[in-house]
Amino acid sequence: MNSLFKKKILLIICGGISAYKSLELIRLLKKQGAKVKTILTKSSKEFITPLSVASLSQEKVYDDLFNAENEAEMDHISLSRWADVIVVAPATANTISKLNAGSSNDLASTVILASDKDIFLTPAMNIRMWEHPSTKENLKKLKSYGYKVIGPEIGDMACGEFGEGKMTEPKEILKEIEIYFNQLNKNKKFKALVTAGPTNEYIDPIRFITNKSSGKQGYALAKSLAKKGFETTLISGPTNLEIDNNINLIKIETAEEMFKATQDNLPTDVAIFSAAVADFKIKEKKNEKIKKQEYINLELEVNTDILNYVSKHNSLRPKLVIGFAAETNNVQENAKKKLLEKNCDWIVANDVSNKSIGFDSDFNEVSIFYKDEKISDEKLVMKKKSEISDEIIDRVIKQLN
Repeated sequence: MNSLFKKKILLIICGGISAYKSLELIRLLKKQGAKVKTILTKSSKEFITPLSVASLSQEKVYDDLFNAENEAEMDHISLSRWADVIVVAPATANTISKLNAGSSNDLASTVILASDKDIFLTPAMNIRMWEHPSTKENLKKLKSYGYKVIGPEIGDMACGEFGEGKMTEPKEILKEIEIYFNQLNKNKKFKALVTAGPTNEYIDPIRFITNKSSGKQGYALAKSLAKKGFETTLISGPTNLEIDNNINLIKIETAEEMFKATQDNLPTDVAIFSAAVADFKIKEKKNEKIKKQEYINLELEVNTDILNYVSKHNSLRPKLVIGFAAETNNVQENAKKKLLEKNCDWIVANDVSNKSIGFDSDFNEVSIFYKDEKISDEKLVMKKKSEISDEIIDRVIKQLN
């Protein structure tokens, strides 16, 4: 069975002379057994008709964000969730500029902005537009967000000029999409475990010791793994976050419960320990609420170091063990020390003294330190935690393969 059979492709067709090629792309996708839904931008209807698109796709054509009938069903959300992947073909200079700016003034741009799926752009424009510094800068930024770009090609253009900017032929676009799904199928052989969030260490039935971790980075990592085909288990401390149904979510409260759940779900191919596990627990938890008093002494004892335990137990150890280090100072020095002491393969470190990243923020900036000295340490600049996660998981896939 081919990799596109029953895959759900959302094709966004923008306004350019190359729009006619999208009709052939629809035909090829349908021939491979894919399900194709389409969005036409306003200007694309100057080049092709909704009727021709509907005839080939055998699906309703979407085109207007402010259609009351459509938006009663929240099309911009439902379409982005329906798709396995989104393809923008042709992607005009105007569309690329809008996406870079985060604009969402029509259905196409709103769906893309609301999407949690991988997005392919297939640029098509005049050579001068393609070579303009603003186009290059816009695409560079979109690539850093995780957008995938196919083409353009060098050739004769409709305007009579010759050069780079010609839309990639539908057969080649099809090949790129097939390669993408083939890679996802390969990743299905991999099992992944992620820990996320804080732990609660109880003093009495009412009070506990915890930390500021929101779990956002760990949840984003689990989502990225699942999106890229991994069989994913997420062991989470208390958070208010939601997770996709295709992820095995195990909720725990204490470090001891997280340790037990980790043991129960090993071995895996990769384990990512992003949880902020409490280093200490109360030696003797009170069974009744402690009444208010002027002084109280709490005797603490050390929790099992989950990362250290897993890294040093060969019978349980995954092929790739990744730890996280939230630091407030000497980030590089402390991260490299942890890398050696814990015997893990990577340490992903961030500076949580920076209030704009880290705990409870939707953004992060991290450095990755590798045990393998042949791999250079690297820094991932500030971006959304979902984007940081995609970059980390791309590196995981590369190493596992």
